[in-house]
Parts: sequence; structure tokens; C-alpha cells
Amino acid sequence: MKKVIIIGCPGSGKTTFAEKLQHKSNIPLFYLDAIWHKADRTHISSAEFDQHLSEILRLESWIIDGNYSRTLETRLCACDTVFFFDLSSEVCLQGAVSRLGQKRKDLPWIDYELDPTLKKKIEDFQFKTRPSIYQLLEQYKENKEIIIFKSRSQADEYLTTNY
Repeated sequence: MKKVIIIGCPGSGKTTFAEKLQHKSNIPLFYLDAIWHKADRTHISSAEFDQHLSEILRLESWIIDGNYSRTLETRLCACDTVFFFDLSSEVCLQGAVSRLGQKRKDLPWIDYELDPTLKKKIEDFQFKTRPSIYQLLEQYKENKEIIIFKSRSQADEYLTTNY
């Protein structure tokens, strides 16, 4: 395991897992949210984002935390390991709410209220995003290690068992 992507619904626990995995593996960790978002709550252009992503993908090893469906297949092609957090919308909403008011490494600001757009994205994930993720995972399953977590405890157990 040298090139890892961690994907799933916002609030599912991707970033927490990524940080724990980085600590245990010493593989460099990159947050797609930190690349995309600027401190003034705007974002960089897609071309700039793609350039940053391309630079990361050329590295010898990496952990990339984040969904960003537009570039998912690019990351799938380049990785050797996929961790997919497939948790319920309710659990993900609770996760998003639980981090309100906290400084995060993956965002340049602190949210004090759940953004309505993020809430909608979480509520729609199971029906809009999840099916396309499973479709892509099916395409790449022969030459990638794919680990699907149905709970955060499964993710914790993975780290305990493998490190």
C-alpha cells in the first residue's frame, strides 16, 4: 500500500481515518478540500485543482482524502488501495454536525452551522453519488485493493488489525 484514496460521503469519517492511517503508515496525506477551498470561502479553478492533483499523483506514495467525483476515476487509475466509507446518511449528518465549531486541517475556516448545500449533498449521497462509486469500483476491482467500511468501528478495527 503506497497510493491510497479515501472516499465516501461527507461526514462519514474519511478525514479522521486518513489522519490515523497517515500516522501509522507515515505516507504523506493530502486533503482535496484543502486544495480546492480558499480561506475566503471561494475555490481555485478546476484547472488549478487538476494541476495540484497531477503533482500529487506523480509522487512515490500518498494518501488522498476526499471524494471530488470529477477526478475520482483519475485517482482510481493511479492508486493501489481504496477505502470507501459507505455509511448511512444519518450517521454522516451526525458526523458533519459533530465537527461544527472545530478547527480542521482540511478546511481553511471553521463552520459554526451546517451549510445547507453540504446537508443536501449528504442527504443525496446514497442515491446520487454512491451508485457511480460502486460502478467505478467494480471496473477497477481486479487490480486494486478495495476496502469498504459500513461503520466507523470497522475502520478502527482495520487500523488496529493491520498496524
